[in-house]
Amino acid sequence: MKLVKVSSLLLYLGIPAVGASVALNFFLYGQLKKYYVELNQVRLDPLGLSYYTPKPKLEDKGENKRVIFFGDSRAADWPAPSIEGYEFFNRGVGGQTSAQTSQRFDFHVSELEPDVVVIQVGVNDLKVIPLMPEERNVIIDLCRANIRQMVEDAKELGATVIISTILPVGEVPLMRQPVWSDDIVQAIYEVNGYIDSLADDQVFVFDGFSAIADEKGRLAEDFRKDELHLNAQGYTALNEAFVEFVNTAELPNNSEIAELEAF
Repeated sequence: MKLVKVSSLLLYLGIPAVGASVALNFFLYGQLKKYYVELNQVRLDPLGLSYYTPKPKLEDKGENKRVIFFGDSRAADWPAPSIEGYEFFNRGVGGQTSAQTSQRFDFHVSELEPDVVVIQVGVNDLKVIPLMPEERNVIIDLCRANIRQMVEDAKELGATVIISTILPVGEVPLMRQPVWSDDIVQAIYEVNGYIDSLADDQVFVFDGFSAIADEKGRLAEDFRKDELHLNAQGYTALNEAFVEFVNTAELPNNSEIAELEAF
Protein backbone atom coordinates (compact mmCIF):
# COMPACT_ATOMS: atom_id res chain seq x y z
CA MET A 1 0.00 0.00 0.00
CA LYS A 2 2.85 2.32 0.92
CA LEU A 3 4.52 1.53 -2.38
CA VAL A 4 1.38 2.55 -4.25
CA LYS A 5 1.18 5.82 -2.33
CA VAL A 6 4.84 6.59 -2.94
CA SER A 7 4.45 5.80 -6.63
CA SER A 8 1.39 8.01 -6.84
CA LEU A 9 3.25 10.82 -5.10
CA LEU A 10 6.22 10.50 -7.42
CA LEU A 11 3.89 10.48 -10.41
CA TYR A 12 2.05 13.51 -9.05
CA LEU A 13 5.29 15.42 -8.57
CA GLY A 14 6.96 14.10 -11.70
CA ILE A 15 4.39 15.15 -14.28
CA PRO A 16 4.73 18.90 -13.55
CA ALA A 17 8.52 18.53 -13.42
CA VAL A 18 8.58 16.82 -16.80
CA GLY A 19 6.24 19.45 -18.19
CA ALA A 20 8.46 22.23 -16.88
CA SER A 21 11.53 20.52 -18.33
CA VAL A 22 9.89 20.19 -21.75
CA ALA A 23 8.80 23.83 -21.68
CA LEU A 24 12.30 24.93 -20.69
CA ASN A 25 13.84 22.89 -23.49
CA PHE A 26 11.47 24.42 -26.04
CA PHE A 27 12.37 27.88 -24.73
CA LEU A 28 16.10 27.17 -24.88
CA TYR A 29 15.75 25.75 -28.39
CA GLY A 30 13.90 28.87 -29.47
CA GLN A 31 16.60 31.10 -28.01
CA LEU A 32 19.36 29.02 -29.59
CA LYS A 33 17.69 29.21 -33.00
CA LYS A 34 17.15 32.95 -32.63
CA TYR A 35 20.80 33.63 -31.82
CA TYR A 36 21.98 31.24 -34.55
CA VAL A 37 19.89 33.11 -37.12
CA GLU A 38 21.18 36.46 -35.85
CA LEU A 39 24.77 35.19 -35.99
CA ASN A 40 24.42 34.18 -39.62
CA GLN A 41 22.64 37.42 -40.52
CA VAL A 42 25.66 39.29 -39.17
CA ARG A 43 27.96 37.06 -41.22
CA LEU A 44 26.02 37.82 -44.39
CA ASP A 45 25.68 41.55 -43.71
CA PRO A 46 28.13 42.55 -40.93
CA LEU A 47 27.22 46.23 -40.97
CA GLY A 48 23.48 45.88 -41.60
CA LEU A 49 23.72 47.90 -44.80
CA SER A 50 20.71 46.13 -46.32
CA TYR A 51 18.38 47.46 -43.62
CA TYR A 52 17.85 50.70 -45.53
CA THR A 53 17.55 51.52 -49.23
CA PRO A 54 20.65 53.28 -50.52
CA LYS A 55 20.25 56.76 -51.95
CA PRO A 56 16.55 57.23 -51.12
CA LYS A 57 14.59 59.85 -53.02
CA LEU A 58 14.19 62.76 -50.63
CA GLU A 59 11.58 65.47 -50.83
CA ASP A 60 12.71 69.06 -50.51
CA LYS A 61 12.87 69.75 -46.79
CA GLY A 62 12.18 73.43 -47.32
CA GLU A 63 12.85 75.36 -44.13
CA ASN A 64 12.78 72.22 -41.99
CA LYS A 65 15.83 70.76 -40.32
CA ARG A 66 16.47 67.13 -41.22
CA VAL A 67 17.19 64.96 -38.18
CA ILE A 68 18.63 61.41 -38.29
CA PHE A 69 18.29 59.03 -35.35
CA PHE A 70 21.33 56.76 -35.58
CA GLY A 71 22.54 53.80 -33.53
CA ASP A 72 21.39 50.43 -32.21
CA SER A 73 17.92 49.03 -31.46
CA ARG A 74 17.26 51.75 -28.92
CA ALA A 75 17.66 54.26 -31.74
CA ALA A 76 15.84 52.04 -34.25
CA ASP A 77 12.77 51.81 -31.98
CA TRP A 78 12.78 55.53 -31.16
CA PRO A 79 9.60 57.04 -32.67
CA ALA A 80 9.88 60.43 -34.31
CA PRO A 81 8.82 63.20 -31.95
CA SER A 82 6.61 66.03 -33.10
CA ILE A 83 8.66 69.23 -33.24
CA GLU A 84 7.72 72.10 -35.52
CA GLY A 85 10.40 72.86 -38.08
CA TYR A 86 12.01 69.40 -37.98
CA GLU A 87 11.67 66.26 -40.10
CA PHE A 88 12.91 62.91 -38.85
CA PHE A 89 14.54 59.85 -40.40
CA ASN A 90 15.63 56.72 -38.56
CA ARG A 91 18.80 54.79 -39.33
CA GLY A 92 19.04 52.56 -36.27
CA VAL A 93 19.84 48.85 -36.58
CA GLY A 94 19.05 46.42 -33.79
CA GLY A 95 21.81 44.51 -32.03
CA GLN A 96 24.67 46.62 -33.34
CA THR A 97 27.78 47.67 -31.48
CA SER A 98 29.39 51.07 -31.73
CA ALA A 99 31.95 49.62 -34.16
CA GLN A 100 29.23 48.49 -36.57
CA THR A 101 27.33 51.76 -36.41
CA SER A 102 30.49 53.79 -36.87
CA GLN A 103 31.49 51.83 -39.97
CA ARG A 104 28.12 52.29 -41.67
CA PHE A 105 27.84 56.01 -40.96
CA ASP A 106 28.76 57.14 -44.47
CA PHE A 107 26.43 54.62 -46.10
CA HIS A 108 23.33 55.37 -44.01
CA VAL A 109 23.73 58.97 -42.83
CA SER A 110 25.87 61.04 -45.17
CA GLU A 111 23.61 60.59 -48.19
CA LEU A 112 20.65 62.04 -46.26
CA GLU A 113 22.45 65.38 -45.83
CA PRO A 114 21.30 65.80 -42.24
CA ASP A 115 21.16 69.04 -40.30
CA VAL A 116 21.10 67.16 -37.00
CA VAL A 117 22.36 63.67 -36.10
CA VAL A 118 21.08 62.06 -32.90
CA ILE A 119 23.32 59.22 -31.67
CA GLN A 120 22.21 56.50 -29.23
CA VAL A 121 24.62 53.57 -29.06
CA GLY A 122 26.93 51.65 -26.74
CA VAL A 123 24.95 49.19 -24.64
CA ASN A 124 25.67 46.26 -26.99
CA ASP A 125 29.39 46.83 -26.49
CA LEU A 126 29.17 47.00 -22.71
CA LYS A 127 26.83 44.04 -22.20
CA VAL A 128 29.67 41.79 -23.42
CA ILE A 129 31.94 42.69 -20.48
CA PRO A 130 30.82 39.76 -18.23
CA LEU A 131 31.75 37.32 -21.00
CA MET A 132 35.23 38.82 -21.39
CA PRO A 133 36.03 40.55 -18.09
CA GLU A 134 39.74 40.68 -18.89
CA GLU A 135 38.90 42.87 -21.90
CA ARG A 136 36.78 45.32 -19.90
CA ASN A 137 38.96 48.38 -20.34
CA VAL A 138 39.57 47.65 -24.02
CA ILE A 139 35.82 47.32 -24.65
CA ILE A 140 35.13 50.64 -22.94
CA ASP A 141 37.99 52.42 -24.73
CA LEU A 142 36.84 51.16 -28.14
CA CYS A 143 33.26 52.20 -27.40
CA ARG A 144 34.45 55.70 -26.54
CA ALA A 145 36.61 55.88 -29.66
CA ASN A 146 33.78 54.75 -31.94
CA ILE A 147 31.37 57.25 -30.44
CA ARG A 148 33.96 59.98 -30.88
CA GLN A 149 34.43 58.96 -34.53
CA MET A 150 30.69 59.19 -35.24
CA VAL A 151 30.59 62.63 -33.65
CA GLU A 152 33.49 63.78 -35.82
CA ASP A 153 31.92 62.26 -38.95
CA ALA A 154 28.66 64.11 -38.29
CA LYS A 155 30.50 67.38 -37.68
CA GLU A 156 32.34 66.98 -40.98
CA LEU A 157 28.94 66.91 -42.71
CA GLY A 158 28.20 70.28 -41.17
CA ALA A 159 25.53 68.74 -38.93
CA THR A 160 24.71 69.55 -35.36
CA VAL A 161 25.28 66.50 -33.16
CA ILE A 162 22.96 65.48 -30.34
CA ILE A 163 24.52 62.55 -28.54
CA SER A 164 22.36 60.79 -26.00
CA THR A 165 23.86 59.27 -22.91
CA ILE A 166 23.55 55.48 -23.00
CA LEU A 167 20.11 54.61 -21.69
CA PRO A 168 19.87 52.60 -18.44
CA VAL A 169 19.32 48.86 -18.22
CA GLY A 170 16.45 47.28 -16.33
CA GLU A 171 15.99 44.34 -14.00
CA VAL A 172 17.74 41.27 -15.40
CA PRO A 173 15.71 38.02 -15.71
CA LEU A 174 17.00 34.84 -14.10
CA MET A 175 17.84 33.24 -17.46
CA ARG A 176 20.25 36.06 -18.31
CA GLN A 177 21.93 36.47 -14.94
CA PRO A 178 24.74 33.94 -15.62
CA VAL A 179 25.99 36.21 -18.43
CA TRP A 180 25.29 39.50 -16.66
CA SER A 181 27.18 41.63 -14.17
CA ASP A 182 26.71 44.91 -12.33
CA ASP A 183 29.92 45.96 -14.07
CA ILE A 184 27.75 46.66 -17.12
CA VAL A 185 25.98 49.38 -15.16
CA GLN A 186 29.30 50.81 -13.98
CA ALA A 187 30.62 50.80 -17.54
CA ILE A 188 27.54 52.71 -18.72
CA TYR A 189 28.27 55.40 -16.12
CA GLU A 190 31.89 55.58 -17.29
CA VAL A 191 31.03 55.94 -20.97
CA ASN A 192 28.29 58.45 -20.17
CA GLY A 193 30.87 60.53 -18.33
CA TYR A 194 32.96 60.50 -21.48
CA ILE A 195 29.95 61.45 -23.60
CA ASP A 196 29.42 64.50 -21.37
CA SER A 197 32.99 65.58 -22.14
CA LEU A 198 32.27 65.73 -25.89
CA ALA A 199 29.96 68.74 -25.66
CA ASP A 200 31.01 71.82 -27.61
CA ASP A 201 29.45 74.51 -29.81
CA GLN A 202 28.34 71.89 -32.35
CA VAL A 203 27.81 68.89 -30.04
CA PHE A 204 24.97 68.76 -27.54
CA VAL A 205 24.56 66.05 -24.90
CA PHE A 206 21.01 64.85 -24.24
CA ASP A 207 20.76 63.04 -20.90
CA GLY A 208 18.40 60.29 -22.01
CA PHE A 209 19.61 58.14 -19.12
CA SER A 210 18.15 60.42 -16.45
CA ALA A 211 14.90 60.89 -18.38
CA ILE A 212 13.86 57.25 -17.90
CA ALA A 213 15.91 55.95 -14.96
CA ASP A 214 14.41 55.18 -11.56
CA GLU A 215 15.91 56.19 -8.21
CA LYS A 216 18.34 53.24 -8.40
CA GLY A 217 19.65 54.22 -11.82
CA ARG A 218 17.81 51.38 -13.56
CA LEU A 219 15.37 51.55 -16.44
CA ALA A 220 12.10 52.33 -14.69
CA GLU A 221 9.73 49.36 -14.51
CA ASP A 222 6.89 51.22 -16.23
CA PHE A 223 9.19 52.09 -19.13
CA ARG A 224 10.79 48.76 -19.99
CA LYS A 225 9.90 46.03 -22.45
CA ASP A 226 12.82 43.95 -21.19
CA GLU A 227 16.16 44.58 -19.50
CA LEU A 228 17.55 46.41 -22.54
CA HIS A 229 14.59 47.84 -24.43
CA LEU A 230 11.96 50.51 -23.82
CA ASN A 231 8.23 50.05 -24.22
CA ALA A 232 5.90 52.62 -25.76
CA GLN A 233 5.47 54.42 -22.44
CA GLY A 234 9.23 54.61 -22.06
CA TYR A 235 9.65 56.23 -25.46
CA THR A 236 6.87 58.67 -24.67
CA ALA A 237 8.77 59.78 -21.57
CA LEU A 238 12.03 59.90 -23.53
CA ASN A 239 10.49 62.01 -26.29
CA GLU A 240 8.95 64.42 -23.80
CA ALA A 241 12.41 65.06 -22.41
CA PHE A 242 13.91 65.19 -25.91
CA VAL A 243 11.40 67.74 -27.21
CA GLU A 244 12.03 69.97 -24.20
CA PHE A 245 15.77 69.59 -24.76
CA VAL A 246 15.59 70.55 -28.44
CA ASN A 247 13.32 73.50 -27.77
CA THR A 248 15.66 74.93 -25.14
CA ALA A 249 19.10 73.94 -26.47
CA GLU A 250 19.42 76.78 -29.03
CA LEU A 251 20.86 74.51 -31.70
CA PRO A 252 22.99 76.39 -34.25
CA ASN A 253 21.76 76.83 -37.80
CA ASN A 254 23.81 75.87 -40.84
CA SER A 255 25.34 79.32 -41.31
CA GLU A 256 26.44 79.42 -37.69
CA ILE A 257 28.05 75.97 -38.06
CA ALA A 258 29.86 77.15 -41.18
CA GLU A 259 31.25 80.09 -39.19
CA LEU A 260 32.41 77.72 -36.44
CA GLU A 261 34.17 75.49 -38.97
CA ALA A 262 35.94 78.50 -40.46
CA PHE A 263 37.88 79.11 -37.24
